[in-house]
Amino acid sequence: MSRLQNIIFDLGGVLINLDFSKTTNAFHELGFPHFEEMFSQHKADQLFRKLEKGEISNSDFYEVMLKVGNDSITEVQIRHAWNSLLLDFRAESIGFLTQLKKEYKIYLLSNTNSIHLEAFNEILEKQMGLPSLDGLFTKAYYSHQIGLRKPDAEIFEFVLKDAGITATETLFIDDTSENTTAAAAAGIRSHLLLPGERIEQLAYFRDYLISSNSI
Repeated sequence: MSRLQNIIFDLGGVLINLDFSKTTNAFHELGFPHFEEMFSQHKADQLFRKLEKGEISNSDFYEVMLKVGNDSITEVQIRHAWNSLLLDFRAESIGFLTQLKKEYKIYLLSNTNSIHLEAFNEILEKQMGLPSLDGLFTKAYYSHQIGLRKPDAEIFEFVLKDAGITATETLFIDDTSENTTAAAAAGIRSHLLLPGERIEQLAYFRDYLISSNSI
């Protein structure tokens, strides 16, 4: 097996804690009784896919949601409900990236959108004093900026080509099985991060950093 040289990290559920139920409940309260059919950890309807691929603007998104909802809700309420799923960053995991960057090329690959990007940057600034995640990585890839989203095969092909890295020398870590399965199909070594697992505890890194042996 090729020596591990590159690591691609998901963001939500890997570096920042999420609670999808908070956003679901917030939208229920705003008059969206079937919000989970529109968006969840494992599902995104056409509107949310377009938002995450940067195919519609924030204004377009809010306009559609206001039409779907009742007349009494506001754009501010929708933004608050949409951002409710974002909790706190995993400080030890964020700190661990600095150590990993000495040994590997590390990348971020996130299905996100400009509304969430602004919100989690604010959380990061408040919690850890960092203006953004970008400086922690060799390169950060956000779905709405590159027009591609997981688990589509094209996004993995894009990252490998753009970064100039080889699939067999790369590990992908994500908390959603659809995404790790898709990455594996592209030839990338993949790890599904389970609830309770943290990247700094994974054997891949512990063994390498202690002994400098390839995995």
